[in-house]
Amino acid sequence: MPELRKDPIVGRWVIIATERVRRPRDFGRREPPPPRTFCPLCPGHEAETPPEVFAYRDGPNATADGPEWRVRVVPNKFPALRIEGDLERRGHGVYDLMNGVGAHEVIIESPEHRLGLADLPAAAVADVLRAYRARIVDLRGDGRFRSVLVFKNHGAEAGATLAHPHSQLIATPVVPVAVADELHGARAYHDYRERCLFCDIVQQETTERVRIVAENERMVAFAPFASRFPFELWVLPRRHCAAFELVDDAELAAFADGLAGVLRLLRDALDDPPYNLVLHSAPFGAEESPSYHWHLEILPKLGGLAGFELSSGFHINSVPPEDAARTLREHASS
Repeated sequence: MPELRKDPIVGRWVIIATERVRRPRDFGRREPPPPRTFCPLCPGHEAETPPEVFAYRDGPNATADGPEWRVRVVPNKFPALRIEGDLERRGHGVYDLMNGVGAHEVIIESPEHRLGLADLPAAAVADVLRAYRARIVDLRGDGRFRSVLVFKNHGAEAGATLAHPHSQLIATPVVPVAVADELHGARAYHDYRERCLFCDIVQQETTERVRIVAENERMVAFAPFASRFPFELWVLPRRHCAAFELVDDAELAAFADGLAGVLRLLRDALDDPPYNLVLHSAPFGAEESPSYHWHLEILPKLGGLAGFELSSGFHINSVPPEDAARTLREHASS
């Protein structure tokens, strides 16, 4: 059983993922593995994954765990957290810990092995986002969970171990520290100004237009003012909404259309860089927050973190966000 352990100094929770245990010699330098000739996520190989928990299918003869699907969601075969069991919060001297209970799922974005999100039409990207929403709504009903984080690792350098396009979802019994920090900052701003900080950022960015990369009537994408990484992008809905699962179909479709364009722009301008895509949404119970605003963060992996960054919490970004946004806008118009 995995464990969640709390750092008593900074309050950070860490997952001790026993389901993914590796031997010490597995961490030495190794040659890259040869390309896979078999993909367990491709249609026809459904028996190679755990039974699906959700899918969009076509055709009158489509059946669960059959090959006629557009998007398919399955439990992760090697989960960081396990769905079974009770939390059993407990103490051990100065330390706090609990069982590693949660949900860890894989969202298979397309039956096409070689088509990533940037290659799919907007309607197919909307299907992926709708699957995110459906799974969050379902997991919200489990009283053990407080939050869901959805993320995508694109490219080996970003942590992807399978080439087939997919995202992952992890439901946790605690709020992830990155989301908790955003909640705290947004709440403090709202308490002082009685406005949503994220909405004010959207207003300022769309007025100044120096960091804007793309926009439509429902969404805006920009390089954040204090970007941590070269070409980091945030994608926000224009309408204030704290929780992603509350988005309606029309807004989701327009957001998907804008997101697809942003991902294509990154692919074409930067030669398909590895990246992490993360969905930040309000924790369960805070869906109507007036201060929080759900959003996507796209974090290209164009460099690594070294000693200063890891030891201090500072990030060193060699590409000013204004330059990154201008480069992407110029590429879009060329």
